[in-house]
Amino acid sequence: MDITILALIVAGVVLLGGLILVGHSDKADDNPLEKRLAEYGDRDVPASLEQIELSLSTRERVIIPTYRALARFAIKFTPENQIESIRRQIELAGKSQTMEPAVFFGQRIALTLVMGVGAFVLFFMFTDWGVAKGTMGTVGGALLGYYLPMLQLKGQISRRKDAIVKSLPDALDLLTICVEAGLGFEQAMSKVYAKWDNDLAIAFGRVLQEIQLGKRRSEALRDMSYRMDVPDVTSFVAALVQAEQLGVSIAKILRIQSDQMRVKRRQRAQEKAQQAPVKMMIPMVFLVFPSLWIVLLGPSVVILIESGVFGGF
Repeated sequence: MDITILALIVAGVVLLGGLILVGHSDKADDNPLEKRLAEYGDRDVPASLEQIELSLSTRERVIIPTYRALARFAIKFTPENQIESIRRQIELAGKSQTMEPAVFFGQRIALTLVMGVGAFVLFFMFTDWGVAKGTMGTVGGALLGYYLPMLQLKGQISRRKDAIVKSLPDALDLLTICVEAGLGFEQAMSKVYAKWDNDLAIAFGRVLQEIQLGKRRSEALRDMSYRMDVPDVTSFVAALVQAEQLGVSIAKILRIQSDQMRVKRRQRAQEKAQQAPVKMMIPMVFLVFPSLWIVLLGPSVVILIESGVFGGF
């Protein structure tokens, strides 16, 4: 027993001595906080407003202010209903946080002027189309520049809706699992928001923020379906609101909705598979078949011509 106590005392002394040595070896002359503050102090700080503006990107200094100036001029002559329609389109595209109707109108005007002037230079200076055809080409270029941003916006809306439809069944599965495991519906939505980074998850996160700010859950969900304008999301939200009003189990509703969404996704895939032969017909008739005819019948035609069968050639 005495040997054991002595060994413990020796081990304690050795450990204490090692800690003292480590402490003295890690001792530094400079305070880490002062060193960190000195690093920030050594950075260059803009001394004037001009330097701050020059530190911004060209897009923020030149392009966006130009769009806004053009947009302010255009909005004066634009009906209010058209402005609201553009704002609705931007919201459906998921760009409401990064784009304003004024910027969109500025892009349309700038692109109209650029493509109109480019078409004028092309058709009047580098071609001999004449005044009538050159004027038509210039007008066509300007119209293309005017409608091109709208076509791009509609394409973004279509891609966003497709992405939401594809991700909805998986999100419903995760919601169902979380709710059946004992979590509340808001907590299940937070799990979806934390797990994924797509348009549907971002919409769920916005719903959670609105609920935290005091909005009712049914109103927040209805606003989400209005911002998306996707029939599947609308039916899902309607089922949830009805279940909340009638006191039906949300887990059961989520399970039913999840099964229905998966059936719909399978049906859409089968529909696209049935449409594939029809869509492939045009490229096959006008591209694939002529190439095959040239490869298969071309040598025979050359032999016939050389043998004098086609005497007129």
